[in-house]
Amino acid sequence: MEWFTMVLKKYAEFKGRSRRKEYWMFYLFSTIISVVLSIVDASVLGLEGFGINTLYSLGVFVPTIAVGVRRMHDVGKSGWFLLIPFYNLYLLCTNGDEGTNEYGPDPKNPDNELNEIGVSEA
Repeated sequence: MEWFTMVLKKYAEFKGRSRRKEYWMFYLFSTIISVVLSIVDASVLGLEGFGINTLYSLGVFVPTIAVGVRRMHDVGKSGWFLLIPFYNLYLLCTNGDEGTNEYGPDPKNPDNELNEIGVSEA
């Protein structure tokens, strides 16, 4: 649940990088919450209507896009790669770039600057 709340705290932060774990844990908890709210909506409101799940989905829309963009940044790609079907899923599952890239420091090891001494920036 810590990963879910971390994404919500960075509500509309599109800069920086996010680990695979952060992205997928947010996705997992968001899906679980959505399924539970859908069940509540179906039992309380019937299968029609503007329910709690719709409000929840609207509420997490921006954080979902933001964590996806930060995940793309972690693999060294622009956030626009989220719009490419199937390739974006591949990128979401791949390991992030080690060390600092153009989008920021490595979220797995942000204090990696000592390991990068003497590495030329081309």
